[in-house]
Amino acid sequence: MKTKNAKAITCAELAHLQRVKGLPCSVCGVPGPSEAHHIEQGQHLTVIPLCEDCHRGSINGFHGQRRMWLLTKKTELSCLNETIRKLYAGHLLARSA
Repeated sequence: MKTKNAKAITCAELAHLQRVKGLPCSVCGVPGPSEAHHIEQGQHLTVIPLCEDCHRGSINGFHGQRRMWLLTKKTELSCLNETIRKLYAGHLLARSA
């Protein structure tokens, strides 16, 4: 979601967002495409992939009661670590091919 005073997204940020959206949900593992959850508004490089339910669901979602988050004991930081690991692993595989 773009806010009124947000800076324009750069090409590199847009490419990063698309790669993240292709990953499975960081909380429940549902295969992508996912939504990109911004850990801090306007910072497009610190995003994590979440399915609709784990992102915006009223019961399970981060912007709801966060029940799935509590059940899996996930935090935004642990999900960001997992996201970077998956992106980096994919980068290494692409370089070796």
